[in-house]
Amino acid sequence: MKTTLLLLVLVLSAYTAYPQHREIYVNPNFEALSMEHQTLAILPFKAIIKLRPKQMESMPPEQLAQLQEGEGMAVQSALLSYFLKRKDQHAFAINFLDLGTTNALLAKNNIDQSNIDAYTPRELAQILEVDGIISGMLLSDKPMSEGAAVAMGILVGVYGPTNSGKCTININDGATGELLWKYDKTLSRSLGSDTNTIINAMMRKASRQLPYITE
Repeated sequence: MKTTLLLLVLVLSAYTAYPQHREIYVNPNFEALSMEHQTLAILPFKAIIKLRPKQMESMPPEQLAQLQEGEGMAVQSALLSYFLKRKDQHAFAINFLDLGTTNALLAKNNIDQSNIDAYTPRELAQILEVDGIISGMLLSDKPMSEGAAVAMGILVGVYGPTNSGKCTININDGATGELLWKYDKTLSRSLGSDTNTIINAMMRKASRQLPYITE
């Protein structure tokens, strides 16, 4: 009896210590929901740069907002570059709306980083006239893009691109709004030091579990 109780405690302790968390989630109905998908749109990512209290004193809120907006668009651009490169290698059976069109349509509908969260993936897909939406969030202690890192260094004395944080990428079906695919990745030095390098390193592993891939 004591042995059984001990084993039960050990199992429960292990379960608690290592909660079930998937780095990559794939909707079990992905194939059915995406069967007629032809074009996806990549939204500007929501970027959050975590500054220390003293750094915040040297960074006016409007300048931090501009830096974060630029970071979000840098991730948007890097992700499209990755997907287009894979498409050129005949690895994708899907098209991507060009960023100029995506961002222009969002602007025409008065949608920006301050209010985009008020729109559902289904609503955004209708506005952009696409079959699915790629979105996400970047949380970092410093900018990923070199230009933003230099700008922040001048303002608050923090130089160099980020080497810690987290990036989340979501793909939602445009017709139903359902989450089709989700990727959570903790950023580290091993991924690189600029936006394109980090996104490429992240996606090399993640794309193996992305059902849009044809190879």
